[in-house]
Amino acid sequence: MPKPRVFICRPIAREALDLIGPAAEMEVWNDELPPPYEVMAHKARNVDGLLSLLTDRIDASLIRESTRLRVISNMAVGYDNVDVAEATRRHILVGITPGVLTETSADFAFTLLLSASRRIVEADRYTRQGKWKTWGPMVMLGQDIHHATLGIIGMGRIGAEVAKRARGFDMKVLYHNRRRRPPEDERRLGAEYAELPDLLSASDFVSLHVPLTDESRHLIGAEQFSLMKPNAILVNTSRGAVVDQRALYEALRDRRIFSAAIDVTDVEPIPPNDPLLTLENVIIAPHIASASVPTRRKMATMAAENLLAGLRGEVPPYCVNPEALRT
Repeated sequence: MPKPRVFICRPIAREALDLIGPAAEMEVWNDELPPPYEVMAHKARNVDGLLSLLTDRIDASLIRESTRLRVISNMAVGYDNVDVAEATRRHILVGITPGVLTETSADFAFTLLLSASRRIVEADRYTRQGKWKTWGPMVMLGQDIHHATLGIIGMGRIGAEVAKRARGFDMKVLYHNRRRRPPEDERRLGAEYAELPDLLSASDFVSLHVPLTDESRHLIGAEQFSLMKPNAILVNTSRGAVVDQRALYEALRDRRIFSAAIDVTDVEPIPPNDPLLTLENVIIAPHIASASVPTRRKMATMAAENLLAGLRGEVPPYCVNPEALRT
């Protein structure tokens, strides 16, 4: 029996490739940039499995044309880049890599919070540009973290880990979620539920941890920024489109909020002429919240395991549409 064929849309950890190699004939797209859509569509028509990333658009048209395809293994927690409904109609299993990046992403969200509050990136530029002449009582004044109020929007796995980290700074934690957490969870996390307007008006820091859906698109816009404190700091490690980027620019430009620290933009990568890049009071990271060596290695291994299970005709360990085998 010939081996199944798979296309891997980017270089990944060697440990994952070593799992796939004995079981499948694999082709790896060896480039930092994702394969163009036309290339991806061509490759997908000739393979049994895809190992994709969030940057790969796997839409209904591509799926319909890929009559040989049996499994799509998305190396990500989210899967808004994959038309799961169409995949299910075509009996194609879709796997993801949840859980593994929870603590790493929470670490990074808190890193952004700390960096923005004390203007670390801005201070580094200040020093490198030769502007540091002496110690001054009004130089690079930031905001305190200890005893401040942190508002978490989206109290899932990552949001809960951010709340745990806030305890070490004696922060008051408010949260807003589609469904309120049980009282025992609130006690364990030291978090108090609040409606979104109340959270925004009371918080010194607002950290976003929601998936991108029709409901959450532009969840934070001009109206929401108008509710926030002038000393407030926005942290976004969820999806860029959760925030109205033009409204964010205007809120920062006009100093309606103190600053922002974001790991995601709308679109990605952020265009070099985007007005956000002209501002000093924003940190923009290149979508690296999960970018630690152990986490990316584990994500790749999980993606490989999902891929191989699908190729065997089994439901992947982390599958979003197991009904694809039954439809």
